[in-house]
Amino acid sequence: MPADTPSAAVDPELLPLLDLFPAFEFTPDNLPERRAAVVEMQRAMPPLDDAIVPEEQFVPGPDGSRPVRVLVWRTPGASGPLPAVLHIHGGGYVLGSPDQNKPTHRAIVELAPCVVVAPQYALAPEQPHPAPVEDCYAALRWMQAASAELGIDPARIGVSGESAGGGLAAALALLARDRGEVSLAFQHLIFPMLDDRTCVDPDPHPHAGQHVWTAESNRFGWTSLLAAEPGSEGISPYAAPARAPELSGLPPTYISVGALDLFVEENLEYARRLMRAAVPVELHVYPGAYHAFNVSPTAAVAQQARRDSAAALVRFLAG
Repeated sequence: MPADTPSAAVDPELLPLLDLFPAFEFTPDNLPERRAAVVEMQRAMPPLDDAIVPEEQFVPGPDGSRPVRVLVWRTPGASGPLPAVLHIHGGGYVLGSPDQNKPTHRAIVELAPCVVVAPQYALAPEQPHPAPVEDCYAALRWMQAASAELGIDPARIGVSGESAGGGLAAALALLARDRGEVSLAFQHLIFPMLDDRTCVDPDPHPHAGQHVWTAESNRFGWTSLLAAEPGSEGISPYAAPARAPELSGLPPTYISVGALDLFVEENLEYARRLMRAAVPVELHVYPGAYHAFNVSPTAAVAQQARRDSAAALVRFLAG
């Protein structure tokens, strides 16, 4: 491959994965097709054995008008009270469901004795902000209220997510801090989607965002969530966590991102601000890695990212 192509900076072990990723170009017209493709990918995943299976529940929604579907996973044989993770799926705020992350949820409950709750939050643009984060908050509040029934230690609940799920996890941490109803033990953010202003950056990163999740996809996702132009005045920090004026009082944080991910600079800036707010932060940046690189089964950099992520979760869950 010529050295001057955008792929020249990609870790060579990650190049084959690019051929397997679906195109993420979005328009209002093709969004249903993109959502259907994700469902088909879920159906094509090898079935998990029956050793660990989730329980589907419907919990009270944010306004009482509609319930929120959640999948609840538990380490087999573990007795409570257990630490717990609210894990939020990605999908650019416009697609996906917790079903796409069943292998991830199962891996978490195999790491350490714990409970994982995965909500199916409202998707934009049909239900823009604040519907997605409020659905997640409703699931979080239910985890605390039903902690005895679920066998959860309410003092050891954390949030986690990838991409848009990481953005929602960060927003949820802000919302929980500010409402004062639930105290979070940690936030575990994997290449989180934090800042709508990346869409209008006058000096964008010259090499990031060339693969998988591009600037065009990012604009579509943020416009859908905000029902407004990215970069507009008055955007809520509970939609775009990077907009929060104050980050003190947030829980210990893990952030990981690829050096070629469109989100790398917003993630670095969020980590810097957290550190300046005296929040304990563990930050990892992986060279030659684009968005969602960690799904590669064989690339050394992806294997390292998974090991680092798992080690951080184990430490968080151990309290």
